[in-house]
Amino acid sequence: MAGTEVEKKPTLEMVQADGADEGCVTFVLHEEDHTLGNSLRYMIMKNPEVDFCGYSITHPSESKINFRIQTRGGLPATEGLRKGLNELSDVCQHVLSTFQARVQEFKDQQDEPMD
Repeated sequence: MAGTEVEKKPTLEMVQADGADEGCVTFVLHEEDHTLGNSLRYMIMKNPEVDFCGYSITHPSESKINFRIQTRGGLPATEGLRKGLNELSDVCQHVLSTFQARVQEFKDQQDEPMD
């Protein structure tokens, strides 16, 4: 249909109660599931300034996560999320590069004649 625009949903929403501090926030991640939820929760909980981090899938037919972070020591929950995402990205990059190196080693080994 020409002329119709598809409304793009935001990937991340921040839900914060009125008057609540910045250390207690719920994030809604759209188009995600347990794959990101559990690994991100693990990385965020490694931060000693995070008191609580948990997530829930709203309904099996919906692909969105409600992600709750509570911090201490004045750290904003957004910083806890940012740090967790960066650390998870670093881990994924390490796994990918290690895997690619091992695949290349295997391919090189297959090219060598057997004795």
